[in-house]
Amino acid sequence: MGAGKSTIGAEVARRLGRPFHDVDAEIEGTHGPIGELFAHRGEPAFRELEAEFVRRACSPGEPSVVAVGGGAVETAGVFDGLDGLVVHLDVDVDTAWARARGGDRPLAQDEGEFRARYERRRPLYEKLATALAVDAEGVVLAAAGVRFGSYRDAQGDALVADERVAELHALEATHLVPAGEAAKTIAEAERLWSALRLDRESRIVSVGGGSTTDLVGFVAATFLRGVAWWPVPTTLVGQVDAAIGGKTGIDLPEGKNLVGAFHWPVETVLDGSFLETLPPDELLNGTAEVVKTGLLAGQRFEELPLAEQVRRCAAFKAAVCLRDPHDRGERAQLNLGHTFAHALEAASGYTIPHGRALALGLLAALRVSGLDAEAERVADVLRPDRVALDRQAAWAALLRDKKAVDGTPRLVLLEAPGKPLVGVEVEPERVRAALDALIE
Repeated sequence: MGAGKSTIGAEVARRLGRPFHDVDAEIEGTHGPIGELFAHRGEPAFRELEAEFVRRACSPGEPSVVAVGGGAVETAGVFDGLDGLVVHLDVDVDTAWARARGGDRPLAQDEGEFRARYERRRPLYEKLATALAVDAEGVVLAAAGVRFGSYRDAQGDALVADERVAELHALEATHLVPAGEAAKTIAEAERLWSALRLDRESRIVSVGGGSTTDLVGFVAATFLRGVAWWPVPTTLVGQVDAAIGGKTGIDLPEGKNLVGAFHWPVETVLDGSFLETLPPDELLNGTAEVVKTGLLAGQRFEELPLAEQVRRCAAFKAAVCLRDPHDRGERAQLNLGHTFAHALEAASGYTIPHGRALALGLLAALRVSGLDAEAERVADVLRPDRVALDRQAAWAALLRDKKAVDGTPRLVLLEAPGKPLVGVEVEPERVRAALDALIE
């Protein structure tokens, strides 16, 4: 009682685009006020009704979000056979009592009894729950398998690490891969496939930035037709974007991420200690993804403390990916600025850092969107310089973008911050001009 299940549950359902069931509200809608049920039929009768509604709401079918009354855990067998994520919304007893007292809740009339129930139920919550959260972001992250903790929590049968990260943090990796985009090649994937000694029940742990995550996820998706994997992203780009949502891939000379697979990790572990060792340029690269996510959400995430930037961006992306896990609709919004960025990266032979390319790509997307003032603000934050490369090579790479249709670019634009437009066809001349403006 007083944990905020109804409010947070409704918000989580909205973010995930799923139906919401509040067990207490549905009981009241069918049988009348819970206080009257307790008064006329007693708590045991209410618990029977509650168990019936819980089983019905959690039955196989359309995925949904269910808010379950705090006392349901005391009914034997009510959660037996439940196939789903169980989140314990944690709240301290003083806060819970302050929220619940003074109302018509039948079990929140006596403070001593309330506190005794809290202590009796708490071990049951901890035993039953598969995740712990305090707000909607926490529930969404749990639903996507994203957890904040130590990289040592990720245990596997093979540990693949970025060679620089392994040296810096003294990791005992079983396999090392090159730092940066150089890892995302067919040759590196083939080398790992040949070196791995795993079976179908094995797990691979990836420790490194976004490129390491993309490569190892792709290898995990394809080795033995798929083995489990745990990414531990060590860069800001990785923690706010690359390691969330199950997209994996490698590059071809013709374009970025042209070969890949959807392979959701068992769990993504975000360890903030890795960010403390990042040089300023690498943090700025990651900030480009933070700015992009903020533009999609209509909020300036980059103005938050770093740990909160990671949490808010990760939760936003997790919700989008859970609504569209295989990128068949709205998930495309996450590519804001990327059509231009990937073209620049490919034309440079992948020597331009992704964050720098994305900073330029965001400027182009905002300008094509007609949001020149927003483009100026983003330029002030990210400070990207134009790049020296072959314009024709960049244009050829852009036309090979995965979102192009029959060679015609399809862009992600913004009507306004917080209002993305997906799959927008723009005159090639405008797209080419916006791309050329990024090149010296």
